[in-house]
Amino acid sequence: MLAFCPQLCRRRGRALRRIRGQTRRSMTVAPIRAREEESRAKAAPAPEAQILPRLGPGCPFLCFAGLDWWYHNHAHSDFQLMLRIAQQRKVLLINSLGMRMPRPGKTSKSFRRILRKLRSIGRGLRRPIPELPEFRVLSPLVLPAYGSRRGRRWSARLVRSQVLAAMRRCRIEAPHVIVTVPTAVDVALALPERSSLIYNRSDKHSAFEESQQGVIRGLEEKLFTHADRVLYASRELMSQEEQTLGGRAVHLDHGVDLASFTRATEEEIPACIRELPHPRIGWFGTLRESVVDFVLLERIARELPHAQLVLVGDVTAELGDWAGLPNVHLLGKQPHQCIPVLGSGFDVGIMPWLQNEWVRSANPIKLKEYLALGLPIVSMQFPEAEHYSQFLSLANDHASFIAALRRTLEAEQATDPGKQRAAVAHCDWVHRAADLATICDRISEGKG
Repeated sequence: MLAFCPQLCRRRGRALRRIRGQTRRSMTVAPIRAREEESRAKAAPAPEAQILPRLGPGCPFLCFAGLDWWYHNHAHSDFQLMLRIAQQRKVLLINSLGMRMPRPGKTSKSFRRILRKLRSIGRGLRRPIPELPEFRVLSPLVLPAYGSRRGRRWSARLVRSQVLAAMRRCRIEAPHVIVTVPTAVDVALALPERSSLIYNRSDKHSAFEESQQGVIRGLEEKLFTHADRVLYASRELMSQEEQTLGGRAVHLDHGVDLASFTRATEEEIPACIRELPHPRIGWFGTLRESVVDFVLLERIARELPHAQLVLVGDVTAELGDWAGLPNVHLLGKQPHQCIPVLGSGFDVGIMPWLQNEWVRSANPIKLKEYLALGLPIVSMQFPEAEHYSQFLSLANDHASFIAALRRTLEAEQATDPGKQRAAVAHCDWVHRAADLATICDRISEGKG
């Protein structure tokens, strides 16, 4: 059942991102909250709002992101890291160059994907956040000929010319170059000067089944060869590859915006969730068929009819008839600033992952966000979850997942929210951004 939330679901009066700077010497990343005109959720100052350490004068950053700023969730590490670095350095973020051409009949919602990318390209070079004048976003025109060497070469030339023009407009010289999506490697290597080249291996992109996996694997290996450092969020993936990198592998864990992901009171929770009966089983994030187990979601909805299944996020595939069940509530894509107050209305947060190579090599940011909110968590097994296993109920199959859900919902005090939040207290994104800047600056100074 598609649920409508008047506070959050309409685009009326944009959700504003308010990032306040105290001074050039000491800048605070303020809570990133939705400032919706009709929302009950007000952004109160969080006592643990973190201060970004003084980075000092240094090189600007050029980041080839894994996602697109204009239509993807801003929770991704590229966005979170660059937003904080832009407090003190110039940042040019290049929206994802993609990994495959959407094809009707083979790619879910292919026309929608093509249209939204064209709209993104049409925005050109923008400064999306007035409070961050040094943060710029570019959506370059790309030739999606990923399987052709000649096509990739021409595409790299086309993108390079657009990136260099944007760098001139932004007065960026010799930047630290961060590459997340492997298809950007030829552009990055063709830049006339850079202070460092960092491969942000946040995911194993060659495990993405819709891409030309052999081609992507070759581009990953090219990055392995040329990168000054390879950053891993997943300890499992790093353990598989670090022996081949000659000491250039670095673990940079994902973070969480602690100031924003603070548990809201019942009165602050929007009516679209607050008025639903308990228990509420919740998920926030993109419902992508390559990582989320839709069959498991259907079983949850059908086998736990007394529970409300609340799904917050964009849907990239057809869900089936079960989405129309009376206990299923699809809230659609919401601004990232709205997610903490929505998630505060869950009785349990779920991670119904598929069991595939992509998930095994991932470190979902959602895990730390659930922990920061103090939610009981039920998840399918994946290696990174083992590091927080005392706070999770882990399952190996559908039956054990639903059984764990039943136990969690029946428990009077399943978790200790204070201990959960304390477990990620050191993981604020400001610390991760400072670590990244330090890694890059040491390379450019010849100390790395």
